[in-house]
Amino acid sequence: MDIHEILKYLPHRYPLLLVDRVLAFEPGKSLTALKNVTINEPFFTGHFPHHPVMPGVLVIEALAQAAALLTLKTANVEADENSIYYFVGIDNARFKRPVEPGDQLILKATVLKERIGIWKYAARAEVDGRVAAEAELMCTVRPRET
Repeated sequence: MDIHEILKYLPHRYPLLLVDRVLAFEPGKSLTALKNVTINEPFFTGHFPHHPVMPGVLVIEALAQAAALLTLKTANVEADENSIYYFVGIDNARFKRPVEPGDQLILKATVLKERIGIWKYAARAEVDGRVAAEAELMCTVRPRET
């Protein structure tokens, strides 16, 4: 999936869209995506100016977006104004190395299970084949409340 197709499935936009390309997709099973991390990211001006590091919460958000793409593309549900994809839980999050400008962040999401509309994933972010972060994520799609 290129950025144009990603934009059909995710409601996120700059500066919070954190997936640039989908490299591999197996419906209902797994997805591998790419985030190019550049010095132009708005968070680098304050985190930390003397040694820029991508905030861990944004690495987890990037993983959640990859998981959302896996679920939404599997179900062929494009982003619309009537539903919202919620991040509902995180377990066993670990940060193993910093993510810095110039890194290519590889985002991997694998479905562990789906029950009553709640999806659970094993998620891993890698840089140069080394784990940067990993966690188990839980997400769901719900109608938008007005």
